[in-house]
Amino acid sequence: MGDFLGAVTGYPTAIYTVLLGVVVIYWVLAMLGMVDIEHSGLDVDVGVHTHADGDASDIGHLASYVVALGLNGVPFSVAVSLLVLVAWTVSCLGGEWLLPLVPTMALQLLAGTALLVASAVIAIPITAVAIRPLRGLFVSHTAVSNAALVGQLCRVVTGVVNEKDGRAEVARRGASLNIRVWATTPNALKRGSQALIVEYDEAAARYLIVAHDEQSA
Repeated sequence: MGDFLGAVTGYPTAIYTVLLGVVVIYWVLAMLGMVDIEHSGLDVDVGVHTHADGDASDIGHLASYVVALGLNGVPFSVAVSLLVLVAWTVSCLGGEWLLPLVPTMALQLLAGTALLVASAVIAIPITAVAIRPLRGLFVSHTAVSNAALVGQLCRVVTGVVNEKDGRAEVARRGASLNIRVWATTPNALKRGSQALIVEYDEAAARYLIVAHDEQSA
C-alpha cells in the first residue's frame, strides 16, 4: 500500500494525479448539471466544428490532430478524461514497479521524465481503442431538419438550462433526439421538465425553449 501511495504522489505520477483530480471534479459538476459534457469548447466529431473563442485556425489544427490520433467521435471532455485516466494508470504502474529499480536519485529523475512522456504516448492508442464503442452514444442528429423541431415538446435532460448550457430530448417515432438548448433566466426548467421549442439559432446550432406551462399560460 505504501509503494502505491508513494507512486501516486511521487514524480512523475503526481502530475497525472493532479490532472485526474481536475477530471473527477469536472465529472462531479457534470452529474450535478452544472456543466454540459458536450459543450467542451471543441467539437471533435466528424466535420470538426469549432465553438470556442480564439483563433479558429489554431483550433482547426488541434482538431485535425485529435482526428488523426483517433480520439474523435466523442465530446472532447470524454476523450481528455479517458486519456488522463489511462496515462495516470500507466505512470502509476511504472512508478510502482520500475522506478524503484533505478539506483540513484539523478537517474530516477531522468527515468521519471521518460515515464511521464511514455505514459502519454502509450495512453493515446489505448484511449483511441476505448473510444470506439462509445461513439454510437454521441451521434449527432443534424440530418433532421432543424426548423421541423420548432413548436415541438421536449424533455430537459440537464440539471439546469440557461443562456450558455442545456440539453433536451425530443421524441420522434419511438426514438429520441438529443439537442442543445438554451433558455432565458431565471426559469423553472430542470431535469425532467417539459418544454416547448420556440426558436432555432442556426449560428449557435441550438434551440430556444420555454417551460410548457409558461407557454400554455
